[in-house]
Amino acid sequence: MLRRITRAVLWTIAALVLGIGSAWWAVKKMPGGGESIRVGAWQANTRAGSADADMYTRAGIAVNALLALGRAETMYFVATTDDAGNPLRSRCTYRVSGAPPKARWWSITAYADDMFLFDAPNHHYSLNGTTASLDANGNFAFTTGAVEQAATYWLPTPGDRGVVLTLRLYNPERSLQTAPASLQAPSILAIGGCQS
Repeated sequence: MLRRITRAVLWTIAALVLGIGSAWWAVKKMPGGGESIRVGAWQANTRAGSADADMYTRAGIAVNALLALGRAETMYFVATTDDAGNPLRSRCTYRVSGAPPKARWWSITAYADDMFLFDAPNHHYSLNGTTASLDANGNFAFTTGAVEQAATYWLPTPGDRGVVLTLRLYNPERSLQTAPASLQAPSILAIGGCQS
């Protein structure tokens, strides 16, 4: 009798661990949740904020503290790797550049891997359509990393942890709403190495 109870308890514990572990993976680690697209290093869940969002997409949005509105209002693209596919690290320096996205307003914010903002002594947490300086070709550029790069807009990322860049597009053009993969994605290039 004791052996049967012990076996039942062990199976119950195993089932709970498996259930909780698979739920955690689906909400925190499953790429994109419902339906995702990738454009360069950037990824977007095309169901976020829509009535078509499945339970995993909705749970992921709730757990990861991302307010998801419909595509006509806003679109979110997230990057956790550079263009070469290497994970973004706060101690490394990256140059992010490209054409301003086709939206009424846009921003790119640097978050730590816990989705909180980095401590930025210069108070630069993001670059947006208002703060971006455009070059002669109409492109923006900034750097992110632990060490400030001269003559560039800098988003500080102190410490040694993962980085999540979030591109937000408010009131994107209809062509982008219809075909999110048509985004001219900003490039993310590692430059100058990483701090020890």
